[in-house]
Amino acid sequence: MAKKEEKNVKKEKQQAKKKKIKKESFVVGLKQELAKVKWPTKKEVLKYTIATLAFIIFLVIFFVLLTLLMSVIQEVF
Repeated sequence: MAKKEEKNVKKEKQQAKKKKIKKESFVVGLKQELAKVKWPTKKEVLKYTIATLAFIIFLVIFFVLLTLLMSVIQEVF
């Protein structure tokens, strides 16, 4: 019985060690991948933000005008 328990304890330690290694390798791999990312500059972020806001404003105006046009057409007919 004692030998089986010792084997189980050894297996559990090995499994815990493997899990720890997996976690460490994940973090190392994550850092390596993030280092490869080309992050945008402040100027690029500002440019993309302005473009996005302009597009949203354009769509809002378009749909408001479309709604007004439809309500005018509905009243006429």
